Amino acid sequence: QVQLVQSGGGLVQARGSLRLSCAASGLKVSKYVMGWFRQSRGKEREFVAVIGWSGGTILYSASAKGRFTVSRDNAKNTVFLQMNSLKPEDTGVYYCAADRTYTYHYAESYASWGQGTQVTVSS
Repeated sequence: QVQLVQSGGGLVQARGSLRLSCAASGLKVSKYVMGWFRQSRGKEREFVAVIGWSGGTILYSASAKGRFTVSRDNAKNTVFLQMNSLKPEDTGVYYCAADRTYTYHYAESYASWGQGTQVTVSS
């Protein structure tokens, strides 16, 4: 049984930093595409970042590029999203997801999801 357990998040002021964690069981993060998505109030879940199973593919949304860093610790079977220079528009519920997919921008491509964690950035 696949389980993705998220931690981190919370309330932070603009220009602050947060790190989200996604600990996996039932799969090896090194062999899956691990994505991060954000859902803001009234909006659909949107792509934020992804790290491929080989580690060679790391991609970000335009809004995350240059500020966010996705990484993976295979020994801990955990994926991280380091978020720096946070902005109020980064506010939302962040989800990690896992699948073996080439269409990693699409939430529908992922079968396994974490429980979500709230990130609130105050101005």
